[in-house]
Amino acid sequence: MEEKEYFDKYEDRLIEQLVKVCSERGALGDREIEVEEALTEWNSMAPEYMTDAVTQINSYPAFTLAVAGYVGMAVARGWDENWEKSVPFIYRALCGPQGFDYADEHILQVVLGYTLESGEARFREDILRACAHTAMSQIRHEEVEGQTSKALYILARSARAMFRIGLSIELHSRGYRYERMVIPMPTSEQAN
Repeated sequence: MEEKEYFDKYEDRLIEQLVKVCSERGALGDREIEVEEALTEWNSMAPEYMTDAVTQINSYPAFTLAVAGYVGMAVARGWDENWEKSVPFIYRALCGPQGFDYADEHILQVVLGYTLESGEARFREDILRACAHTAMSQIRHEEVEGQTSKALYILARSARAMFRIGLSIELHSRGYRYERMVIPMPTSEQAN
């Protein structure tokens, strides 16, 4: 139970940092956009992602973490446009025929519909790169010994946080916002 609490707190702290990075760059408001159905989809895709990630993380840590953010962006598009048609998301299909190494390009071009030279694509690349470096910094800050189960869980939680932030970035770009609403309460005179 203590370990789960530790990893939950780690992920919450990382999300706070990622939201701050995104907010400072105009990619997000002051909080994550939460979509519970999308997180369920990540949970089903995570084992395949982790299979790819553990073989790549030492050589390409920022890219490996960023891929989870790109997957989040792809799921956001499906959630926004036609959730019933999009579910279930197939991780390998989102990565494309060339696989993990080209997942970013495939998602940007084929899934999201941007040319790689477009401002929209470059904006997403830049923000996910910044988020991945923030996540790498947080991972290093934890001082977890490599090749341990704790290191694997930290990677998994970091990837999930990157997925969540990618989802939020794309939904924000599609106009989703948390806005404060003031609903007037009826006065006693109006209630009668």
